[in-house]
Amino acid sequence: MNIDGVRNGIVLDHISAGKSMKIYELLGLDKVKSCVAIIQNVKSEKYGFKDIIKVDEVIDLDFDVLGYVDSNITVNIVKDGKLEKKHHMALPEHLKGVIQCKNPRCITSVEQEIVHEFRLVDREKGVYRCIYCDAEHIVK
Repeated sequence: MNIDGVRNGIVLDHISAGKSMKIYELLGLDKVKSCVAIIQNVKSEKYGFKDIIKVDEVIDLDFDVLGYVDSNITVNIVKDGKLEKKHHMALPEHLKGVIQCKNPRCITSVEQEIVHEFRLVDREKGVYRCIYCDAEHIVK
């Protein structure tokens, strides 16, 4: 299969195989007016298999969402067919509105308008804690 390169846009590379649709949904790429290509299960020497997302325009991306979903993602900004910038993701220190607290006693369970917020407490294990009730959430 042959997918054209991006002349001006973004390439999300090194996505763990199977996570591209989750990223597509969380970033709202269905609302982008330009072409978006999702390539799944691409052979990779480093990762075995990976997914790639290509967007034919430079758009604002939520790096916190990308880092949370998969901290191995590389964001490549392409201008005039050449790599202009490369960003490597990492687990964000703070997450707002990305994950939900599972604690039924948390204020976010009662007050629906409160935005769910978490802080990173252990980068090695991928552990986040709710800022309201201190409930633990582990990145999988």
